[in-house]
Amino acid sequence: MFDHRASPRFFLVGRSLYRAGIILIGLFLLLPGHALAQSGSDPVVIQVMQRSVAWYVLAAALAMLVPAGIMLISIGDMSRRQARNAALGALAAVGLAMIGYWATGFALQFGGVGLVYPESDLRDMVWEWSMLSSEWGIGWGMAGLSGWFLSGAGVTSQAYALFLAHLPWAITAALIPVVALRSRAQAVATMLLALLMGGVIYPLAGNWVQGGGWLNALGRNLTLGHGFVDFGGAGSVFLLVGSFTLAGLAVWSPRAQEAEDEANQRSLPPAHQPLLAIAGAFMVMVGLLGWLWANPLQMGVLPDAAVLRGSINLLLAAGGGVVIPFLYTWFVSGYSHAVFSARGVLAGLVAGLAAGPFIQPGPALGIGIAAGATVPFVTYLIDALLGLDDRAGAVAATLVPALLGLLSVGFLADGAFGRGWQMTSLVSHLGVTGQGVTGLLAASGFQPDFPGQLQAQLIGLLALGLFGFFSGLVCCIPLGLLLHALQRDDRSAHKRINQPIA
Repeated sequence: MFDHRASPRFFLVGRSLYRAGIILIGLFLLLPGHALAQSGSDPVVIQVMQRSVAWYVLAAALAMLVPAGIMLISIGDMSRRQARNAALGALAAVGLAMIGYWATGFALQFGGVGLVYPESDLRDMVWEWSMLSSEWGIGWGMAGLSGWFLSGAGVTSQAYALFLAHLPWAITAALIPVVALRSRAQAVATMLLALLMGGVIYPLAGNWVQGGGWLNALGRNLTLGHGFVDFGGAGSVFLLVGSFTLAGLAVWSPRAQEAEDEANQRSLPPAHQPLLAIAGAFMVMVGLLGWLWANPLQMGVLPDAAVLRGSINLLLAAGGGVVIPFLYTWFVSGYSHAVFSARGVLAGLVAGLAAGPFIQPGPALGIGIAAGATVPFVTYLIDALLGLDDRAGAVAATLVPALLGLLSVGFLADGAFGRGWQMTSLVSHLGVTGQGVTGLLAASGFQPDFPGQLQAQLIGLLALGLFGFFSGLVCCIPLGLLLHALQRDDRSAHKRINQPIA
């Protein structure tokens, strides 16, 4: 039954969020700053704080809209009770992810970043653990070991900027599985998962990619393109949590009482929830513009044209993502489904994050359309064929779109931007001066980097997907067994207490 009485209140909330977002965007665009030219006398020097401090603060503030928007999209198709529990769980996950990332996550992700990026303010962030001996080189890092509790000599203004840039990534990685699992797992289990994701699991994956770890170094060590390229976290965030959530859904089946209630009272969600899902899609779209450009290491090596093309690509991918879910649901049911359309936008955005500015706008639109097209079919696979009942749509909106986006780099990157990306081919690449990240379809004047870049992408997506899935199993199975045993003991004790005395 639709509840129209509650709608005005939520319209006011959405209007307030919309106005706040417009103000943040205006301030963000008015900030002074200049980009480092792609051509320079010394390409090794990276001016990571070339823009004002306010740029990075406001970019990180915009990025905080991403987890909020994803939460609104996720609850759009839930019952009232499920939506309430998921929203409260998401709020708790935000706090726990912040604490975990501050205590251990930042150190695990960026504790050895100074080994790769020769910036003076990162010279003390050089402690990195690897399971391989030093004879293999220093580019096989797997976990940072400095910067615990965001303290120590290595924590400079650039380290603070990195923390602010990746805190929304850690929060998003923790929030998605919590929202998806909150209606079937115990509250304490989902909170522990949020803490582990923000403090350990995401930071390890982030170390391998953005922190200078072994996936980052595939180009330097094995001459596989520019290494595994994941510009905006499609792999280290969304592929990771999509596979992690899939494992969690397989471990925790829906609660028996809740499944019975859903079967007896299968109704549409309250009217305001689909509207909030649409508002959430807009929030994610706006927030990702800050998400992309908050990292000082990336901003230091990209010209203005790359920033602008990357932003255009992201918006086109979002627009493409909504097309197929909008038309498909209209074709099969007679009306377009708001929540599926919002998930399509999210899927397009996730796919667009992988390549960022490294592909042309036309292919970015095509990738968004392809990613959005997978949403209804993956949803059917997860819910109907596998019986996992992912009411949040977490797997459908993240897992396959991330795979498509990451693979697109190996085929569609044109080489126009990304010279020296991840400290690979600092002056020239494949004999061409100034060539950046390149796949099969290189732009005029550049050489195709195929299959090297595609091989790096395949290694990265397999590593992150398997790491996410098996991390989900390792975390969820023991937690589920332990809490189930504790609950059974509590019920047995309660039953003994209430037995009448003979």
